[in-house]
Order: sequence, then structure tokens, then C-alpha cells
Amino acid sequence: MTHHAPSVKPGKLERWARFSHRRRGSVIGVWFLLLVGVIVANVMFGGTFVSEFKLPGSESQKAADLLKSNFPARSGESADLVFEAPAGITDPAANAKIADILARVAAIPGIASIDSPLEQTRLISRDGTIARAEVNWSTLAAKIKKSDYEKFIKIVDDWKDPALRVEAGGRVVEANDQQPFGNEFIGLAFAVLILLVAFGSVIAMGLPLGASIFGLGAGFSVIGLAARFASFPDFSPQFAAMIGLGVGIDYSLLVVTRFREGLHGGRSVEDSIVLALTTAGRSVIFAGLVVALSFMGLFIMGLPFVAALGTSGAIVVVLSVLVAITLMPAFLSLVGKRVDSWRVPFLHNTEGVDPKSVWYRLSERIQRHPLPYAIVATVILLTLASPLLSMRLGFTDAGNSPTTAHIRRAYDLIAKGFGPGSNGGIFVVADVSKGGKDQLPAIREKLEATEDVVKPIGPIVFNPAGDTALIILNPVTSPQDKATTELIHLLRDTVIPNATRDTGAKLYVTGAVAGNVDAGDRISSRMPLLFGGVIGVSFILLMIVFRSVLVALKAAIMNLLSIGAAYGVVVAIFQWGWFSGVLGIQEGPIETFLPMMMFAILFGLSMDYEVFLISRVREEYLQTRNNATAVSHGLAATARVITAAAAIMVTVFLTFVLGDERVIKEFGIGLATAIFVDATVVRMFLVPATMELLGDRNWWMPRWLDRILPNVNVDGPPEQLPPVGAAAGGK
Repeated sequence: MTHHAPSVKPGKLERWARFSHRRRGSVIGVWFLLLVGVIVANVMFGGTFVSEFKLPGSESQKAADLLKSNFPARSGESADLVFEAPAGITDPAANAKIADILARVAAIPGIASIDSPLEQTRLISRDGTIARAEVNWSTLAAKIKKSDYEKFIKIVDDWKDPALRVEAGGRVVEANDQQPFGNEFIGLAFAVLILLVAFGSVIAMGLPLGASIFGLGAGFSVIGLAARFASFPDFSPQFAAMIGLGVGIDYSLLVVTRFREGLHGGRSVEDSIVLALTTAGRSVIFAGLVVALSFMGLFIMGLPFVAALGTSGAIVVVLSVLVAITLMPAFLSLVGKRVDSWRVPFLHNTEGVDPKSVWYRLSERIQRHPLPYAIVATVILLTLASPLLSMRLGFTDAGNSPTTAHIRRAYDLIAKGFGPGSNGGIFVVADVSKGGKDQLPAIREKLEATEDVVKPIGPIVFNPAGDTALIILNPVTSPQDKATTELIHLLRDTVIPNATRDTGAKLYVTGAVAGNVDAGDRISSRMPLLFGGVIGVSFILLMIVFRSVLVALKAAIMNLLSIGAAYGVVVAIFQWGWFSGVLGIQEGPIETFLPMMMFAILFGLSMDYEVFLISRVREEYLQTRNNATAVSHGLAATARVITAAAAIMVTVFLTFVLGDERVIKEFGIGLATAIFVDATVVRMFLVPATMELLGDRNWWMPRWLDRILPNVNVDGPPEQLPPVGAAAGGK
């Protein structure tokens, strides 16, 4: 008696794969029209990006809003002009030169007022050789006209008098003097080289790059249109490029790899596209979903600009998925068997399970001795992560900038003349609209008496209406010092409440340093929600897709190990100072927002590799019902594509180290470390070792849980997958 396999209705991905093959011209044409359409729409209707970061509900934001409404002359941002005269600032010749410079600066349209050292002795150092002028602009740093800023900085750059040194610093200079990051093309060049090595074919190499261009072009345009309706940071496009380039190439790389495997196994072009989309395509969909959810988890932080960044990342990820599963099949149909054309000598490779490959032999070696490999891999990860225990979060200041930068030279001069804390003024805004105006001198005295405050503090400055006042004080310690943060908390929690009791005055602490403290407090309080939310949702999704509790649990733990290792390396380099001379950095705290952003980025990207590997292992397991065979075949089949994808990510991220900005270097080192560790120590060693140790328990799922969870598969049912190596029908 002959048993026939049950008839299985083609799934949506299979139907789309066959449609894309037979109507490839229409699919490519529609995508081209869509791309042109969103680009044109963005040009015509796109919004503008902003540099003003708001922190709703925080004390610093309340004070900033009060200044903006009641004290417009002081609601803008300031720059410092710092003078050094070895003969003394009060020397008549130096006085005349300073007066000349300040007069030229005051003539610039964007300048609201200048606090001059010629009029206020508090702006002259005790030894009399250094002075600072506080240049108050009429608007925020990001909104200053480029021509006005260029006039200001040209006055400083053109001054060449050995008797009077002039430097420019402050928030205005910091915001307007940043050099755009221009090393993206280096990462792209490495991506081309890695894809050539991975595929050994120019045509195969070009497909993922072409797809990523479609995804990035559409992503930039959609983000631009979204900026019309919401506030997006001005570095959103750069952030989107970093994410989009990586995932766009990765997702298309996986689909192309599976397509070539089908061709090399004897399948037709059409059935190879079906195989690629029903296996790799499903993995891409799920991986992209997890990455997008990780980014959207940033909404939990309650920081609008962080939520906007998360939205930017989610947009380019979703579009990269759409390109990989809709446009890439049409591209593959167009090139067909020519995908291996234009071979590169000595580099041509085949896909699939090759018993002779180094990856297959590695898998067998790990499976023979899984416990030692698991222990060694875990020890490596924990060792790398160990510096995390001493991580100190904060916001670095201009003292960590390169010595060639204006802000660094001005910072050093101010620190030399007035102490490091003078680089981070604390603004105390007083609302006396309901009383307390007469008590402000006494309140000022109590502020001045506070420990760790430089004496004397600034005068009381009133707005024209007399209902709002501003007092500026400087801490003894630098803006990034932990003691400065403690001082701000002391002022808010103890000094100001005691000083204003029964006066009717309301005092708020603001300024760049206070704003950083508020942002840090908000981030620290909500980080557990971000971690718990993203990990919890990802755990549930993994259980739904892989029908396994242990696979989902193991994925979450290993992702955390990879991220922990990245955090540890960042602490060792940027906080402890390892290799600081080589990298051109100085020791300091780790930026408060770095762990949050790295977690959102890395948890999703690490999950990509987990999905790529486990989905192939599960596919093999569903066909063979042999865990050992499934693990060895899954690793052998995916190791090269995971290695290539990770290598592209690592090189793209490492190009960030070539920039001057310390925080960009932190991101580059952290992201590159996590991806490298995840694709090597975790995916190549720890995952196969633990899966071998667990055996069939990898796929354990309680019956009650299996019944209540929806049934969604990353891979098509085994009866839908033509056997590897067998030719299938089709055109």
C-alpha cells in the first residue's frame, strides 16, 4: 500500500515567491515607483529635524520654560570668550584689545548680551591673567544662524596676538563646531570586500548592497515625512543609516544565501526562491520584528528624543524586512542562475551543509566535548563583562574632547583660571511672581554658603517685569564629576527648600549640567522597565515561534551575556583608560544613555543571529528528529552567513572609532564588541555546546502552554520544504 503525503496548501510566502518570480518586472517597477514617490514626498512635504532636547516633567525643563516665557533675554544659550594675558587682564593694552574683540562680537546680529570682564570683576581669575566673557545668544544653539556663528568663530580664529590669547567655548560652540561623521564609506567599502569573500561572486555581492540602498532611501524619506508631525533629533538620519546599513545587508544576505543553496542543490530558480522565502524569509520577518520591538521599547524611557530615535530605528528595520521579502525575490528571479557570475578567483563558495567545511568539523568537535566548550565560552563572557560591576554613569564634558577643538582649549583655560567647576554653571531660576522678591538676597547668601560652591556666586539678575530672577553659581568640581551631581541634588532636596520656606519664592535648578542630571535620573529609574519589557516580549515571541521554553530562555540569557561583555569592554577602555592613548581618549564616566541605547540596538541585532541559527537547527530537527544532527547541520549551514553578516556589522561600527567624538567612539567599540562576541563565542561555541548538552530537551514545551500560545512557525512545515539536494519542479 502506497502512502501519499497529504496535500498542503501553499502558504502566503510561497505564493508571493512564485508571484515575484513570474512578475519580477512589475514588482521591481512598483518598488522603484514607491521609492521615487516617498523621496519626492519627503522633498516636498518633509519636516525638519531638531536639536532641542526636552525632558517633560523635569525641574530643569520647568526652569527652561520659565526663562523662555518670562526672561527671553536669558532663554537662549551662551558661549564663552576666554582671554589669557600674561601681563595681566587689567593691563591697559590688554583692556583695549579685549574691548575691541567684545565690540566686534556684540555687533553680530544673533548676540543678545555680553557679560564683560571689564565690567564684572567676578569674571577675572584671582591671579589676574585669565578672564572670561559670557556671550548670551538670543536663541538656542541649534537655531543660531550659520552666518552669525561663523562671524563669531572667525573673530577668535583670526586673532594672532601673543600678548593676548583668545579661545571660544561653551554650549554654542560645542553644538555648532561638531564635525560631521564622514567615515561611513569606509564601512561600506569593507562590506563590499566581506561580501565578495563570502560569496566569491560580484553579482551575489551586489544584491544585498542594492537592496540595502532601496531600504535606506525609503527609510530616510519616511523618517523625513514623520518629522513633519513629530520632533526627531537632527542625528536621526545618521542613526538610521548605522542601523539600516547593517540590518539591510544582513537580511538580504540571508535570503541570497538560501537561494544559492537551493540552486546548488539542483533546484530550479523558482523553487530556490520559494525555498529562500519560506525559510530565510520567515527568519528575517521574525528577526526584524524583535529588532523593531526593541527599538520601540525606548518609548518606556519617557524621553521624547530617545523615543524618536527608537522610531527611526524601527522604521528602517521594517523597511529592510519588506525589501528582503518582497523586492529581493524579484531581484533573484532577474539574475537567476547568473547569481554566481563574475566569480572572484579562489573565493567562490557553496552554501548548505558541507561535511568537509571547517564549520561542520568545528560542530562535530564541540558536540564530542560540549561541556568544556560551554564552560570556557561562559568564562570568557563573564570575564569580559566583569568591569561592568564598577560602571559609573554620567555625562562627560568638554575636558574629554580633543585638544585641537575650540571647546577643549577654552575648557582648559577656564579650569586653569577659575577651577574646573566653572565649565558647568548651575542656573537657579527664581519665580517671584507670588512674592519672595525681597528675600532673594538672603536666599542668594544661603546658596553661596553651600559647600562645593565657588565663591562668590553670580549676581541676581531680574527680567524687565521683575517677576523672574536668575542666579548663576559654579560648582567646585567639573561637570562630569560625581560630586557635581550630588551638589545639584543637595541644592534641590535641602538647600533651596530650607532657603525659600515661607518666602513665596519658587526656585528651580537648570542649566546643561542639571539637565543631564535629570536625564540620568529618568533613565536610571526606567532602565529596569526597558530591560524587563524587551526581554519579556522577546521571550514570549521566541516561545511562540520555536515552540520551546528552553530555546527562548537560553536566547535571552546569551543575549544578555553578549551585551554584558560589551558593557565591560566599554568600561575598561573609557572609564579605566585601557588603550586610551591608542584611541585618543581620556578617562571619564560612561554616558548615562549609552547602556540604554546599546541594549535596544544590541538585543535586537543579537537576536538576528539567534534566529538565523536556531531556525535552521529547528528546520533540520523537524526533518530528521535528531537533535545532534540538527545542531551540526544548522551550524554548518549558517556559520558562514552569520560570520559574514557579523563582520560587516563589526567593520561598520569600528569606523566610528575614527571620529573625534568620545561618545561616538563608545558606541563604536561597544557595538562592535557585542556583535563580534555574539557571532563567535556565543553562536559558534556556546549555543551548539548547550544545545548538545540539552539534547531533545531543547524542544520541551508544556502541553498546557503549547495549547494557549498561538501557532506561528518561522519555518514552513517540513512537508512543504523540498528535501535538500533534490530537484524540485518549477520553471
